[in-house]
Amino acid sequence: MISKITGQLAALHPERAVLAASPFEYEVLIPEYTRRQLQNEIGAVVSLHTIYSFDGNPQGKMTPRLIGFLTEAEREFFELFCSVDGVGTKKALRAMIRPVQEVATAIEEKDEKFLASLPGIGGAMAERIVAKLRRKVPKFALLVAGNVPDEQRTDIVSETFEALLTLGHSEADARHLIDAVEKTNKKFKDSGEMITAIYQNNRTKE
Repeated sequence: MISKITGQLAALHPERAVLAASPFEYEVLIPEYTRRQLQNEIGAVVSLHTIYSFDGNPQGKMTPRLIGFLTEAEREFFELFCSVDGVGTKKALRAMIRPVQEVATAIEEKDEKFLASLPGIGGAMAERIVAKLRRKVPKFALLVAGNVPDEQRTDIVSETFEALLTLGHSEADARHLIDAVEKTNKKFKDSGEMITAIYQNNRTKE
């Protein structure tokens, strides 16, 4: 199982990237949002976190495919999204035109109109997505879009979010507190440092 590929971005097409990792070149399917993040990286060394999928009819020819993402969190969200009945990898790839954070926030806030606007989703599918995933996506709603997502930062934010819930905060309140301290543009080495900054930030506003 190939879970991560690092190599030179040799080519970028509408639905796939080609990574040169000598002596091989790997063709990796990517969603539109990932393609936009990579469009200025041709020739650079990049890493894609991958999952294995198969195209075709189970009774006929099955073609193996690699699907890639810039972070483990994006890969995890994609697999979660695919778990909804009727979605699958092809539909999920087509739908992912917006940042994971936006899609996760829409699911958490039951914004079925936004979800239905994603390619290939529609109203009925949007309802199923919200019903199955609403309580599973809060940590993904905390991701921040950027040219190259920072996985260490994502881990710190996720740990902080879980800690705030343990301390008695609601999901909405925890996200609001994290968003507020993120606007200060401070760097945090761990969740403890971020939590301290959150409470200091709150005291300043009082």
